[in-house]
Amino acid sequence: MKGQILNALRECGGYLSGETLSQQLGISRVSIWKHIHSLKRDGYAIEASPKGYRLVSSPDLLLPCEFPDLEQRIHYFPEIGSTMDAARELAKKGAGEGTIVIAEVQTLGRGRLSREWLSPQGGIYFTIILRPRISPVYAPRINLMAAIAVAATIRKLFGLKAELKWPNDVLIEGKKVCGILAEMDAEMDVVNFVNVGIGINGNNPVSRFEKTATSLKDALGREISRKEFLTALITEIQRRQPLLMKADLLKEWKRLSATLNKEVRVMSLGEEVMGQAIDIDTTGALILKGKDGSLRSILAGDCIHLRE
Repeated sequence: MKGQILNALRECGGYLSGETLSQQLGISRVSIWKHIHSLKRDGYAIEASPKGYRLVSSPDLLLPCEFPDLEQRIHYFPEIGSTMDAARELAKKGAGEGTIVIAEVQTLGRGRLSREWLSPQGGIYFTIILRPRISPVYAPRINLMAAIAVAATIRKLFGLKAELKWPNDVLIEGKKVCGILAEMDAEMDVVNFVNVGIGINGNNPVSRFEKTATSLKDALGREISRKEFLTALITEIQRRQPLLMKADLLKEWKRLSATLNKEVRVMSLGEEVMGQAIDIDTTGALILKGKDGSLRSILAGDCIHLRE
């Protein structure tokens, strides 16, 4: 209901009476008043006068009421240890496809290989629960799909040349702007759920000592609307889910790839493998060509682009 009130106030652009809101939304004027006060507690500046209510400004928060079409699926936390941990508990309890856990700040955010993922205020941190009907062997494609969605959103909204680094990073001018972590719960031949955690450096500052990282704010020279970005990104993810087992998904990843045709070093299962990244296979594994001409498929690992 708070989302509907916000939409009504934004569409009006001026004052909207409590009576009009009550009629439009089918609730009492007392309920309108209570929701308005709740919105004020959330940080919305709403002016009240004899003419009615007027929305003055909105906080830069990813509150559920900012996403009317998704509101019932969102679990929001001003601060949490990890959205991945919360999503795992929800998924085990039967949370449906498309359930989203959002946090303004994570205190125990993590990336691949249990690395710490710094999650200060201003970034975009969320986990989405997916329940794809695929064999577990193809689960790595979900990483590719999510990375494509992030890169496509950045390109569409900002015109920045976002590229993909295997297996699940998004780069701008060679610097990491987004990391993706997928955790799967599966049986022998069926996936129960895959939780996809996405962390994006949005308006948060990136330390000058972080030579390999950037943020959308730094790349653009201005702050972004995190709400607009997250809305567009969820749309891109939903649009690409039906393509999960299609050849078109792999083609799009290759088109956006910053890894293919580069000399790379991959740490996989405690082993270091070097070669030229020449392709990915149908499962999303990276195919390396060694100096001796031999081919090697790497299903997962930490990939480093070497200087040419």
